[in-house]
Amino acid sequence: MSSSKHSEITPDIINLADKCYEKSIIDNELFIKYDVKRGLRDLNGRGVLTGLTHISDVRANKIVDGEQIPLPGELFYRGYNVKDLVKGFSEDNRFGFEEIAYLLLFGDLPRNDELEKFCTILGEYRSLPTGFVRDIIMKAPSKDMMNTLARSVLTLYSYDDRADDTSLPNVLRQCLQLIALFPEFAIYGYQAYSHYHDGNSLFIHRPNNNLSTAENILSLLRADSKYTSLEAKLLDLALVLHMEHGGGNNSTFTTHVVTSTLTDTYSAIAAALGSLKGPRHGGANIKVVQMFEEMKNEVKDWTDDEEISSYLLKLLHKEAFDHQGLIYGVGHAIYSTSDPRACLFKKYVEMLSKEKGLEDEFALYSKVEDLAPKIIASERKMYKGVCINVDFYSGFVYNMLGLPSELFTPMFAIARIVGWSAHRLEELSNNGKIIRPAYKPIMDDKIYVPIVKR
Repeated sequence: MSSSKHSEITPDIINLADKCYEKSIIDNELFIKYDVKRGLRDLNGRGVLTGLTHISDVRANKIVDGEQIPLPGELFYRGYNVKDLVKGFSEDNRFGFEEIAYLLLFGDLPRNDELEKFCTILGEYRSLPTGFVRDIIMKAPSKDMMNTLARSVLTLYSYDDRADDTSLPNVLRQCLQLIALFPEFAIYGYQAYSHYHDGNSLFIHRPNNNLSTAENILSLLRADSKYTSLEAKLLDLALVLHMEHGGGNNSTFTTHVVTSTLTDTYSAIAAALGSLKGPRHGGANIKVVQMFEEMKNEVKDWTDDEEISSYLLKLLHKEAFDHQGLIYGVGHAIYSTSDPRACLFKKYVEMLSKEKGLEDEFALYSKVEDLAPKIIASERKMYKGVCINVDFYSGFVYNMLGLPSELFTPMFAIARIVGWSAHRLEELSNNGKIIRPAYKPIMDDKIYVPIVKR
């Protein structure tokens, strides 16, 4: 059977899907009746506690007399405010990814000698197994780089003599290798697809162990391997801000759930990648860029608040873009007043927009940042306020850096593999029970009748 035949959705499949839907749908009122926290969140949007962690903390409110009071968002890595961490490496004009990765994995900021040794280890692990690029990445390249990442991760299992060893030293070794290799998996995968499907020139650069992770990404991606200092520093900042966001985000919780079964590292990280791929999670920044591309065509005067507001209303009324009723990049499950990552990002985004001559586009983004929360508040009944999130500007940044849209979500993964690794190590260190929440059955009992008598 041809591949196109395999992909065909026949009338029989449609009919069976309708039957599946009919027997699967659950009345929303039943979640209230049985006090089931749908999506592990209560009616006010607060997450249900499912675990404890040393690794990070997301703060956006406080409870006063039983009432939730929204506050400006704050993000802490191992007890340090991310704002202070970013200020520290930015003012000293150094790259932060490796330093903050060390902090998340080992709980303390590194001394100079510890950071140097850590960077050396990562550099040594940047070497792929012999023939891996040719035999795994270059053959049957996928149009989706998240699938390419997952396939590369799962295939690495076959090259590991201790793949199923879940002792802490071995898992740490595997995690450090994945942190080092994710940029190559993603970028080589994109270059292979771009060459075979789009006819673009194929070039493969080797990583340079004297460069930071952010510098290596730009060097690997660009034909001439050249980049400006600001470009590398902004990409480094993006990686730090996307590195970790509490144990409850979907992909990190997935890591905890899968790790609790004592499966291998490659399976656990592949599962997290599958989670991050979803447009409700890591894929949102692509939607933001696509939404703005349409907006730039539809809105004739980018300085006109009224015209911009009119387009935003069309988005909410499902009359524009993808007709989903969403303004992408605005709103967050936890933050309601401000997302600290977006706040930290914005100043550097403006600097890069000036370097690239894109001040008008940055001004449009700023206008939407100001107008969208007000319009959403006027149109929707909400239990909390809304603000822009980190995805709002990240896609714009990646566009300015010349990254293809296919690599937007993989960039998120290149950063978040650090957080996943830290949480996997924490789950294994505590040797907890397998994570198994309960679901309440709501079906009726039935009497079985053999098929010949029906």
